[in-house]
Amino acid sequence: NVSGALCISQAWPGMARTIYNDHKRFLETYLTPYPGFFFTGDGVYRTSEGYYQLTGRLDDIINISGHRLGTAEVEDVVNHHVAVAESAVIGYPHEIKGEGKMPAFLSLKHPSGGYRTATLAAELRELISKKIAKYAAPEYVQVT
Repeated sequence: NVSGALCISQAWPGMARTIYNDHKRFLETYLTPYPGFFFTGDGVYRTSEGYYQLTGRLDDIINISGHRLGTAEVEDVVNHHVAVAESAVIGYPHEIKGEGKMPAFLSLKHPSGGYRTATLAAELRELISKKIAKYAAPEYVQVT
């Protein structure tokens, strides 16, 4: 069981070979971070059985009151709630913090499972506050 950056060791048909008019940027973005490998920009989790689960973009960062927070980090905690099937966390402009965040799209395992949005939001704030930090708790929760 290990997490890290998803890198590919061999070329494949159809892979990008440059960025139009900016080959240096292509090299710096995809080939320099992990020499000898193509860096996809995605995070990945590999189980002890050898299965891979993409965890999201590694560069998808929200800056909340000076704290840099990965959206995948928050989504992982939200997805551990018993009622949540999957989630997507996004940033939005915030007058005081600069940027705020919310689980914008929250799919439930059982849509009619009896959870009220206010109750679920409170439980998620508590869970995120314990697992990450109080500043990472969402201001809004939207169930879709």
